[in-house]
Order: sequence, then structure tokens, then C-alpha cells
Amino acid sequence: MNFDDTPQEAAFRAEARKWVEANAPKDLHGELSQSSLGRIRLKNRDMVEVGKAWQKKKADAGWACLSWPKDYGGRGASPIEKVIWQQEEGVYGKLTQPFQIGEGMCGPTVMAFGSEQSKRDRLPKLASGEEIWCQLFSEPAGGSDVAGLRTRAEKKGDEWIVNGQKIWTSGAHYSDWGLLITRTDPNVPKHKGLTMFYLNMKSPGVEVKPIKQANGMQEFNEVFFTDVKIPDSQRLGAVGNGWNVSLTTLMNERASIGARLATGLPEVFAFCADLMTDDGPAIDNPAVRSKLAEWAVKNNGLKYTSYRTMSALSKGERPGPENSIGKLVSGSMLQDIATFAMDLQGASGALAGHDAEVAGQFQAMLLSSPSMRIAGGTDEILRNIIAERVLGLPGDIRVDKDVPFNKIPTKGRG
Repeated sequence: MNFDDTPQEAAFRAEARKWVEANAPKDLHGELSQSSLGRIRLKNRDMVEVGKAWQKKKADAGWACLSWPKDYGGRGASPIEKVIWQQEEGVYGKLTQPFQIGEGMCGPTVMAFGSEQSKRDRLPKLASGEEIWCQLFSEPAGGSDVAGLRTRAEKKGDEWIVNGQKIWTSGAHYSDWGLLITRTDPNVPKHKGLTMFYLNMKSPGVEVKPIKQANGMQEFNEVFFTDVKIPDSQRLGAVGNGWNVSLTTLMNERASIGARLATGLPEVFAFCADLMTDDGPAIDNPAVRSKLAEWAVKNNGLKYTSYRTMSALSKGERPGPENSIGKLVSGSMLQDIATFAMDLQGASGALAGHDAEVAGQFQAMLLSSPSMRIAGGTDEILRNIIAERVLGLPGDIRVDKDVPFNKIPTKGRG
């Protein structure tokens, strides 16, 4: 493992740092620094509009979607240069939250399976901040089983007619385009009858209904499709090969989420250092110190696992499963820390806003943390992936593996 920049990497870092220092919206630094707990929300600014402005400024200077080819709006940068940029962009990277799904998941899928015309039409507009994308995978009846989806697409001439429903779609209410996986053949096993498309979210027949969350925000949505027409030119990959296409999206999703998920350790450490209890400073309590030490060990494990990824990228190697492990560990750690901090706060932990202790940050963290353990794959799914694909353990018994989808029972499951 090598922690030092090469001369070329050091020069790139200096260039990135200079640009961020000269162009970042410094007036938002305070709010962004405090927004690592829970979802990002700006007091007096619209997050989507601010994100578009920052994305465009980056794109104009060649700092958006760095690893993408230049023809598609990127810079053609190496993976390690992308990591260096993210380090130097720091808290301002949170401003492009509306573009993370498009840049990290949808864009790479279009790049891998779309036609050349699709790439040139859509990717530069995503990179420049002109268009936002969402990912339409989860369904009410499917749970964590992506291949259990029921949204149908039927071919009619040069178009496909789509009917069905998706749920938990982040950002659908402000997205321009979406990546959509559908069932096109119910007569084959569930993984073999899927086809992937991308569609305009303003198409007739698309209805988006925001879901009100426990933390007061509305980031997730239900999306309904009623006779929605999609040109065959917007198909990604072959008909019936949607599962393989989706694996590209899901791999990028788990890497993207795992690489940026906060754990809450710096915040809870600072809180315990400042909190006065009946017995004195909280940080002097042996039980508190024990919990902080446990989380510090986990946090360092995540940090150095991330460094291994960076070191592999720097050498031009392909990193292993580190980001899947990172998401699994940091997601549960986030929830544990929020619960512990709320216990220390007592009744005041139920308050939020300027008059509340630490502005109710741990409350926001606790209310948001369950979604962090579901998005991009639940804990159970990630454990299966690590067990089967990393450790080589036997796979779960799947009785519906080779059964045609329309023969799988939908009732009477124990």
C-alpha cells in the first residue's frame, strides 16, 4: 500500500486544489460541513438549482465526470485522479448530490450498452448539469429481489409500451431522464426475461408521487407507468439481457454509495467531548470512551480499506470488493452512532432546529439511517454477495431459479 502521490498525481492535486479554492461557493461551506448527518438540505437555497450551477461550473472547466471520455463531457482522467479530485472538492462535492445517480450509475450503463447516438445525445448534457437522471429498479412486490419485477414492456412496431410501477426512486420528482428495467418475457426464468431502457421522465403516462419520509424530506418517490411509449432506439443491450445490463448499474451503485457514505464518528466524538453530564464530561465516562474506541477502530478499518482501493487504482489495478464491505459496515455504524447519541441527549434529542442541541443533527441521522442500509442493496444482499462472490461460500438455495416467471407462485408463501 502506497500513501504518497506520484509526481504526476501531486501536480494534478495542486491544480485541483487551486481551482476549488478559486471557484467554490465559500458562503455554503458552513452548511455543507454540518450536513453529513442525514440528507443534505440548504436553508435558503434550492439544492437542485445550486447543484446544477456547481456542476456546470465544473463542466466548463473540465472537472465534471472526470473519468468519462472527453467526447461525452468528461476529462478522460484516470481512476486515481478521480479519487484525488473528490478529496480536494471536499464538502462542495455534496452540491452535486442530484447528479450522483446519473454520473455514478446511469451514465456508465448508457456508456456500456447504449448506441453511439444515445451516448452523444445524453451524456454531455448529464455531465454539464443540464439533465438529471434517476434509476427505476425497485418495485412494491419485489423487495430486495430486483429480478422479481412486474413492470411490463410490450413491443409494438418500433416502440415499446410500458405499464407498471416503481418505488423508492430517489430524485424522480426532479429528474429529466430515467434508467428503467422491465419484464419483456414472462415465459422464461425471472432473470432471463428482462430488458433495460432509458426514458424521458416527462413522457405521457409517467406519473411521479413523492413519498413523505420520517425525517420530513421527500427524496424518494413512487413512479407509475400507464401506456408509456419508449422508442426501441432507447433500449440498452439486447432484448432479454436486462439482468446483465443491470449488474453494471448495481456494481457502480454499490461502489458509489460505499465510497461516500458518512459514519458519523467525527460528529459524535466532538459531541461527547463537549457534552456535560451529571458526572462530568461525557468523554470521561468509561462506557462512552469504550463505544468511541470501538467506532474509531471500525472507522480506521474503513479508511485503510479505502486506501487499499486508492493504491490499487494508482497502480492501474482493478480494486476488489472493498466498497461493498464499506457500505455494509458504514451503514450499520451510522445507525448505531445516531442511536447512542440520541440516548446521551435524552429528551432534548427529540428537538430539532436552531434551539436544539447540535441542531437536532443526530435525530436527522437516525431517521435517515435505515434508508442508507437499504439503498444500493440491503445488508442481507451485501452479505450474500460478499459470502458467495468474495469468500466463495455456497450460494443460497433458490427454488425459483429455473422456473418461468409466470409460474412462480405469488400467494401462500410461508
